[in-house]
Amino acid sequence: MAGLLGGCFQPLYASRSLTGGSAVVDQLRSVDVAPIKTTIRNLDGGLAVELRNALIFELTGGAAANSPTHRLNVQFAALRQQVIVDITTSRPDVEQAGVNASFSLIEIASGRVVVTGQTFARVSYDSPGQEQRFARARGRKDAETRAMKVIAEDVRSRLASYFIAGT
Repeated sequence: MAGLLGGCFQPLYASRSLTGGSAVVDQLRSVDVAPIKTTIRNLDGGLAVELRNALIFELTGGAAANSPTHRLNVQFAALRQQVIVDITTSRPDVEQAGVNASFSLIEIASGRVVVTGQTFARVSYDSPGQEQRFARARGRKDAETRAMKVIAEDVRSRLASYFIAGT
């Protein structure tokens, strides 16, 4: 019985579809990620580029993109928080970088929004002390990179779900 039912399931990211239709991988490669806009006062322009690059990589897997059938628009806000503060020096020991993102997938042919969603990521990093300010800056940068990767993976999963279910 299990052997018969095993043929009914298809891996989500398979290179071929069991029904003969286009695979999810091909559909994800047909998503054009629009440049993420930031304001001039916003210091997160580098993060916007990093998020867009992470999304492109997650959707294409590093391969060439197909001709676009959908466009992905993303808006995000980055935040930083001090989680643990040393009571004697009032300096942060542990900080947190976070990203809140909202996205919409637009079908290019009709101009219709087919998927909208929101996601977030929070990652922490240690601040080794005021004497090592470059290590603190590098820790923050690494944490922000991890947060962007989490956002990109979540968006990819939600888009793959849309392409499989159609809703």
